Amino acid sequence: MKEEAKRWMNKAEDDLRKGKDSFRIKNYDLTSFLCQQAVEKSFKAILIEKTGKFPKIHDLVKLGKIIKINEGLLGECEILNPVYIETRYPDISKERYTSKESEKDIKIAEKILKWIKENI
Repeated sequence: MKEEAKRWMNKAEDDLRKGKDSFRIKNYDLTSFLCQQAVEKSFKAILIEKTGKFPKIHDLVKLGKIIKINEGLLGECEILNPVYIETRYPDISKERYTSKESEKDIKIAEKILKWIKENI
């Protein structure tokens, strides 16, 4: 694996680990945000590996289509995609991001990172 792709993948895995740590202390909006970031960075890792570059966007669905992720995981990207914006607004994040929501986001991120590792 290219060194730059490896750095992005390591950062993705680190974000997911930190998301799980945040979940344990009931910081659910941060958990979900870090899951979104983990997926985004893993997508950029595979793009670096395969093309040497990536678009500077945060839209998981668009990135997923570029890397040709399977339809099931693309649907998971649609669920995780709003997290990038929503977690920045206190009136949304404390109401929406609960234990149940963040646990779902962790599972999505785990599935996608597993797919990336298998396909990079």
